[in-house]
Amino acid sequence: MDAMVKKKRKHVSGKDRAFSLVNGLIFTIFTIICVYPFYYLIINTISANDLSANGMVNFLPQKIHFQNYIEVFKLNGLGRAALVSLGRTVIGTICTVMASAFLGYMFSQQKMWHRKLWYRMMVITMYFNAGLIPMFMTMKTLHLTNTFWVYIIPAIVQPFNIIMVKTYVESIPPALEEAAMIDGAGILTRFFKVILPTCKPILATVAIWSAVGQWNSFQDTLIYITDQKLYSLQYLLYTYLNQANSLATMVKSSGSVAAIANLATQQTPTSIRMTISVIVVLPILFVYPIFQRYFVKGIMIGSVKG
Repeated sequence: MDAMVKKKRKHVSGKDRAFSLVNGLIFTIFTIICVYPFYYLIINTISANDLSANGMVNFLPQKIHFQNYIEVFKLNGLGRAALVSLGRTVIGTICTVMASAFLGYMFSQQKMWHRKLWYRMMVITMYFNAGLIPMFMTMKTLHLTNTFWVYIIPAIVQPFNIIMVKTYVESIPPALEEAAMIDGAGILTRFFKVILPTCKPILATVAIWSAVGQWNSFQDTLIYITDQKLYSLQYLLYTYLNQANSLATMVKSSGSVAAIANLATQQTPTSIRMTISVIVVLPILFVYPIFQRYFVKGIMIGSVKG
């Protein structure tokens, strides 16, 4: 009998090992598929430009150099646009997270005046909007066009984020807030000292969504901004991507004789496009791992009550 049990256990453990091996292999393949495009971009930006333009750099960088980044960072207005994008990302993310947290908390309160009415009105805005022209007219009437705050104010209240936070708050044991109420804590005290510390996973999730959205956005610049001093990095790089051929010519004409004579570092439309793409993507790739440990827990608990 004991021999049969041991044999069965060995047989089951063998299956488990095989499953783990296949599972790990599949996920490794998916990981490579996801990571390779970023790797491909990076190795092509630091490889010889003539080889990159001919599609000869696929797995390993060749004739490594960093001239592409040096030349791209010399493009007019890039530093100022980067500061605008960084500012809108940081300020916009903080405002969106705080608004989502507070409104999500308030909508979870049974005593809120006409709570269901305000909640339904907010949800409706997820499905219906006035359209582009009324939105532009509203921003112009509020004197937000050609100002930095046109990047921040319209994005503060995000219904989907508020719903996620509300669902998360409702999963928190009521005893925590009740204990604070017994001690005489007001609503703001309960929010900042009880709710916010408990909601780190869902707030980290909202922060990731908001930061990615703010950093990648360029359409609002296209619609609301004509002042070049307020151009975001994404919009500026978008225009540069569309002008890659002329930019390559401009960079070559402004470079040194030695650089122009060297085909490995001579700028091409391909090198311009890939370098710009890396500059756009890298900041978010560095930010994501910081919040990743909260992300899965936050999105799971925030999407399914209990």
